[in-house]
Amino acid sequence: MTPTAITIITLSIIMGTILTMSSSNWLMAWIGLELNMLAILPIISKPKTTRASEATIKYFLTQAIASAMMLLSSTTNAWQTGNWDILELKNKFSTTIMALSLMMKMGAAPVHFWLPEVLQGTTLQTALLITTWQKLAPVTLMYMISNNIQPALLMSAGVLSMVVGGLGGINQTQLRKTMAYSSINNLGWTIMIMALSPNLAIMNITIYIIMTTPVFLMMKNTSMKTLQNLTTTWTTSTATTLSIALLMLSTSGLPPFTGFMPKMLALNELITQKLTTLATLAIMTSLISLLFYLRVAYLIMMLTPPMTIPASTKWRNQNQKSQPMAVMIPTALFITHLIPAIPF
Repeated sequence: MTPTAITIITLSIIMGTILTMSSSNWLMAWIGLELNMLAILPIISKPKTTRASEATIKYFLTQAIASAMMLLSSTTNAWQTGNWDILELKNKFSTTIMALSLMMKMGAAPVHFWLPEVLQGTTLQTALLITTWQKLAPVTLMYMISNNIQPALLMSAGVLSMVVGGLGGINQTQLRKTMAYSSINNLGWTIMIMALSPNLAIMNITIYIIMTTPVFLMMKNTSMKTLQNLTTTWTTSTATTLSIALLMLSTSGLPPFTGFMPKMLALNELITQKLTTLATLAIMTSLISLLFYLRVAYLIMMLTPPMTIPASTKWRNQNQKSQPMAVMIPTALFITHLIPAIPF
């Protein structure tokens, strides 16, 4: 891929997301999402493999269906109300269809099936892009219409995403699929709390992006793709191994790491709204997801004794610059003390 093509694709992805996030009209938001989606297709299909082609087709079809649902929803609402404004989505049918289309674009349950397969067929850089940047525009649109969506729909989808993300990640040996189910699980928390405190939902997805970005970057630097690869990094990259284990524990929501704070605030909001049963259910589903996070950390830190193997591994001779990691990893682990100062 030529530098000119890379520049055009990168600018299209950025401009598409910015256009959607800054729009007040459904048509402009739809155009931004389409621009974003069409620009990322060449990136997904860049590896000339059957898996990459399959992932590209799956991503295109699901995003196209979600875009068609968005057009149906906004057109029906405009027909009923005569208004294309995003904040004026008043029709109940339109609101439900729009919420489902945005969940499909994000990869949240019950329309999550494409996400693990697409991530498994792409490179780690593309997987990072899909699980972070590509979620910004749909989450922003859901934030803007959150007051009009039925709370029962958001809470049901959120709990279902947490259950699917937890159960789906347990038996995975591929790290990209594990991270996909981790994304689904964290989206569940975001969608569930969106019904009660949209600002808290935005904070939750922001912290998830901060935590998952260094994980993908370290996986890329060390060419990790499976759990077996994790057990071979101890002697060649001890700091990376330890950092990935701590970041997994942070993503699971264990204190005193960063991931604990948004979950605690979400549970506090649920209990304040007298939704104790839902809070208990959220805690139980988080324990399910904790199982596979702990499994990864256990494989990294407990099962592999220090060894000196004379065989050269595929990343041993690479000279990686780690200056960005020196900033990103502490931020992802220990930003907790700043969160109480953030207004909600």
